[in-house]
Amino acid sequence: MGKELILVILAAGMGSRFGGLKQIEPVGPNNEFIIDYSIYDAKKAGFNKIVFLIKRENYDVFKETIGKRVEGKIDVSYAFQDILDLPKNMEFEEREKPLGTAHAIWCCRNLIKGNFAIINADDFYGYDSFKVLVDYLKNNDNFDEFCMVGYKISNTLTENGVVKRGVCQEKNGYLSSLIESKVSDESGIINCIPLNGSSSFIVEKDQLVSMNMFGFTTKIFNFIENDFEKFYQNNKESLKDCEYLIPDVVFDNIKQNNCKVKVLKTDAKWFGVTYKEDKEKVVEALKEMTDDNIYPSPLWK
Repeated sequence: MGKELILVILAAGMGSRFGGLKQIEPVGPNNEFIIDYSIYDAKKAGFNKIVFLIKRENYDVFKETIGKRVEGKIDVSYAFQDILDLPKNMEFEEREKPLGTAHAIWCCRNLIKGNFAIINADDFYGYDSFKVLVDYLKNNDNFDEFCMVGYKISNTLTENGVVKRGVCQEKNGYLSSLIESKVSDESGIINCIPLNGSSSFIVEKDQLVSMNMFGFTTKIFNFIENDFEKFYQNNKESLKDCEYLIPDVVFDNIKQNNCKVKVLKTDAKWFGVTYKEDKEKVVEALKEMTDDNIYPSPLWK
């Protein structure tokens, strides 16, 4: 039996800007969801297990829609982002909004034993991104080394408004900085406004950005647990709205020389439904790829 390669699909978000559970919004020629294409590409690339990270109250709708489509195609498990599932015996007041991607990954820890990757449920990543990710994870025996798939920024933008992107810098093939920014394309000029309040800057079309597609060893769970108290103390006054994010955990440990993050480059085109108006573009792109026989029709035969 080959090495287990797990893809964690983060699907606990509520899709507030789009206005609903966009993870189950039909976009394919046969009413496929974006998440269907991610699972199809991941399986084709070599992932052999999927872990859906969802809110417990959404289990039935996920099981009856996405789950029943793919459970016969690939090994499937479910994990729940539970506000009571916290390290160090901490407590958060009741909140509707999930606690963030680092906490989401923490909630999957009991289902993962080897190298694994994470993606967002409502993003289309493209086959090439999964292929470079699998090639890396299969051969990574360094417990202290993670990876991130870097997209050309021009392959991730929408014409319908401003988006948030993690603008990346690398040194010798490893991630050296990630500036979370509001990004817009203004007549071919790509402008980035850092969320930390620093000065805006312009980038070229091939500037690499993070789309929350990471590969990890199980050491990430140690980092999440160890950094949780710092996060808690820094957000005591805003525990109802703050988010514990995986890029923050990763960079904190990069700065402490606890880990390195290999940057994996892809030419894949990213699609997502950040705004309601983006759906039409996604539908058109998937139809074109289906017509070009990149994907079968229907996707799950």
